[in-house]
Amino acid sequence: MAGLSPDTPLPTAITLHQRARELEIAFEDGLAARLSFEFLRVHSPSAEVRGHGQGQEVLQFGKRDVEVRDILPVGQYAVRLLFSDGHDSGIYSWDYLHLLTREHENLWQQYLGQLEAAGASRDPAAPVPEHLRPRPAKACGKH
Repeated sequence: MAGLSPDTPLPTAITLHQRARELEIAFEDGLAARLSFEFLRVHSPSAEVRGHGQGQEVLQFGKRDVEVRDILPVGQYAVRLLFSDGHDSGIYSWDYLHLLTREHENLWQQYLGQLEAAGASRDPAAPVPEHLRPRPAKACGKH
């Protein structure tokens, strides 16, 4: 991941609110928000979530109760969030966190629409729709 764009507003405060399951973030340009851990998890910048190109995104579901176990600095440009479901590969740059903060409501509504269209749920106990279940690996046919 490249460094920051020169005009990226830097965060002035980042606070984890464990009981509320939110990350509070404020930027030097005055933009601020409280982002749910679920929102951050389903919008992880990792390849596991975003894929390796347009159209390869993987819908995340059942993440309503996910927690952030830790937040680790990555240089002077990002943080890595360690989630309770074991996900830990997303590097959240200041650019990306600013985007998530700025576009929070639109992104959240898009996500809820994607869940509904897929017949999936935010609830981790909900049944997984058949078309979203992992497919078993195919045997290579060699013995």
